[in-house]
Amino acid sequence: MKVLLIIISFINGAYMLLDGVYVIRTGKYIGPPQPGPWAQLFNKFNIDVFKLGPLFIAIGAAWLIFIYSLLTYQPWAFTAGVAAAVLTLWYLPFGSVLSIIVLVLLFVNRQQFNY
Repeated sequence: MKVLLIIISFINGAYMLLDGVYVIRTGKYIGPPQPGPWAQLFNKFNIDVFKLGPLFIAIGAAWLIFIYSLLTYQPWAFTAGVAAAVLTLWYLPFGSVLSIIVLVLLFVNRQQFNY
């Protein structure tokens, strides 16, 4: 379970971190020119999705901090994982699916986080 959490969290975190840096440097996201369905959520609030690089970097870093907490048996690992996953639920569909998987794994195996 721990290895699966680390793999999923690394995929989510590293991608968001890289995408955040990429959009800041180039003005576009990795992949197709138009962002995915998640952008529609921000467009409804008139938020320029191409200015969200710092948000992507922060959430990507949160995932990497969660991985650190898992690897070092920190007492706050469960909370860090839940926070990173909840903060990524808006990132449809990629981040949402991975976040839901992480949340399920965390809550099903909650007793393993009593370090």
